[in-house]
Amino acid sequence: MKTVNVRELQKKIKEYIDVSQKDRVVLTRHGRPSAVLVGVEGEDWETVVLETNAAFWDLIQKRRKQKTISLNEMRDRLGLTKK
Repeated sequence: MKTVNVRELQKKIKEYIDVSQKDRVVLTRHGRPSAVLVGVEGEDWETVVLETNAAFWDLIQKRRKQKTISLNEMRDRLGLTKK
C-alpha cells in the first residue's frame, strides 16, 4: 500500500491514479490518514456505485442477520417438491 500526502497527490495525480489501479493509496493530511484512493478501472458503473453505497451495505448486513430457510423448505412452500 502506497502512502502519499495531499500536496504530492496534487502534483502527480495521474501517477497515483495509475498506482491505485494495482494497490490502494492512502492520502495523508498533516501526517495523518485522511482518505484512500481505490482504482476502479474496468469495473462497471453499477458495481462502483453499489460498492461505495453505505445504505446498500447496511441493507446487506441486516439481511444476513435474518433467519433463513433451506432450499428444500422453499421448494416445499412453493409446491415444487417431487412426489
